[in-house]
Amino acid sequence: MTESQTASHDPQYHAPHGVDADVIVVGAGPVGLTTGCALRHHGVSCLLLEQRTEIKAYSRANNLWARPQELLAGIGLRDALAEQAYPVHTINFFVNGTPTTPIPIADVASPFPEVLYSGQDVIERTLGSTFAERGGRIERGVTVTDVVQDETGVTVVLRRGEDGPEERRRGRYLVAADGARSTIRARLGLDFEPVRLADCMNRQVDARLSWRRSQHPDQLWFFYYERGFAGIMPVWGGYHRLFFLADDTGVPDRDPTLPEIQALAREVTGDDTLTLTDPQWLTHSRFAYGVSPAYARGRVFLAGDAGHLSLPIGGQGMNAGLHDAVEIAWRLAMTLRGEAQPVVLASYDSERGGEHARLSAQQARGFRWTVYRGTITDTVLGLAAKALPNLGSLLQGTDDMQQMGVSYPKSPLNEDRLPGLGPLLRSGPKPGERAPDAEVTHRGETTSLFRFLANPDGWTTGWALLCFDGRSVEAHPALRDALRAVTPWPWIRPRLVLAGPVLDGAEVPVLSDLDGRAHGAYGVEGRPALVLVRPDGHIAFRSGGEAGETLAAYARRVFGAPPAA
Repeated sequence: MTESQTASHDPQYHAPHGVDADVIVVGAGPVGLTTGCALRHHGVSCLLLEQRTEIKAYSRANNLWARPQELLAGIGLRDALAEQAYPVHTINFFVNGTPTTPIPIADVASPFPEVLYSGQDVIERTLGSTFAERGGRIERGVTVTDVVQDETGVTVVLRRGEDGPEERRRGRYLVAADGARSTIRARLGLDFEPVRLADCMNRQVDARLSWRRSQHPDQLWFFYYERGFAGIMPVWGGYHRLFFLADDTGVPDRDPTLPEIQALAREVTGDDTLTLTDPQWLTHSRFAYGVSPAYARGRVFLAGDAGHLSLPIGGQGMNAGLHDAVEIAWRLAMTLRGEAQPVVLASYDSERGGEHARLSAQQARGFRWTVYRGTITDTVLGLAAKALPNLGSLLQGTDDMQQMGVSYPKSPLNEDRLPGLGPLLRSGPKPGERAPDAEVTHRGETTSLFRFLANPDGWTTGWALLCFDGRSVEAHPALRDALRAVTPWPWIRPRLVLAGPVLDGAEVPVLSDLDGRAHGAYGVEGRPALVLVRPDGHIAFRSGGEAGETLAAYARRVFGAPPAA
């Protein structure tokens, strides 16, 4: 997967008269900044509004899983973040002092398999610099007090300081990324009653760590102990984060002291030499979770914590918010350019709202299993730790920590016209699922299919059409028909994936797949097929190779009539 800056063919969108920006984003945390950077990547004018005057000096969310890294790479952000992050490849689990088989967390089919651990402050500074470089504007020190929608846009009411006069900013759309206490969510009538988890507390510290285990910031440690669950992970700058989720019986309801955390860490890890120094952040917290009943209302969209309260299981919260940022940005860009029917923007609510509901339920199961354990459960875990090599992933409620399985099976953008296969043959990834990578050859160079999915031919909101020949020269006429069928929509960028003879005369990238790796990854070995991939790398449409007119009908439904020449 390659990265690019704003595509040269895309106009640098300037807000029309009477509008401060095409899109206003409220909140300049990682999700709001990523939304702003993504919009600028697509050429959309963007104004960020943030209550804080400066970035917080300590870290909260700090890890990036594989699938969010893929999405960030597609909008040119991943590499800059990776430069100030530790790549992690292994998770070590202990149950009551007994080690389980280490989990190779980087064993996933992605160009970015290693988890990146940095710090939220580092992430925000990096994203903020990129946003400014891309021509984005940010106003700090402003508090949003109201939003008012009409048929053509959104007016944001704000003030500076406690007694400042009311000011207004006008945008065509608004993205609320203003955190768990979102003012905008409440104003839209999308608030929810959080489910609070009783009788448990998290105590946490970011500090320098010395102990008898590895000092290299390339792995994680998690410990199940009596009445609790603990973790140790790297934070950028040579620090480590230690957290302890446990029954709160007898625990003072205040931030812990460094000696208290150090004593607890020694007990849990079994290392009486463990020493903590130079603490950056000592804190305690309790937990609640919930999801907004919708992620959109008119011209306003929720992203990140503005739409959910996330539990600290697997560090999924910020990563899910980054999905939101990428997903809303390409939809808004296409809509603003007149390249999309209303179904494209409407699909954000059903897709991301449904995914957050699924993730929240998963996290709740994992959290309850982790924290509310009894003697019998601990006994079973102690025995199972010696027998189940994947115990650690089972304890978290999922083996998809890397978010590779995020999919939208009920998306209104999905259309599946591929004839069914026999029960013994792979059906391949379906519409709504992530488009897999595969090794192919292009102009004599061994390369990655992902190179031809993200920003196809430099088009930031481009849709990649993969045309598989199924090893048959007889498929060539139908593939030519498919190329002609999508020509009226210039953002659909075809790629021929040929496991058989070369198709001459086609002025599109030709990817050789003689070994059948790409055909196999998509479940189309031995038969021609068309697979249309969205700008976010999810499959939208698939059919047999002869269905050029069906593909054109899909394009009319999703994109509208072809643009005038």
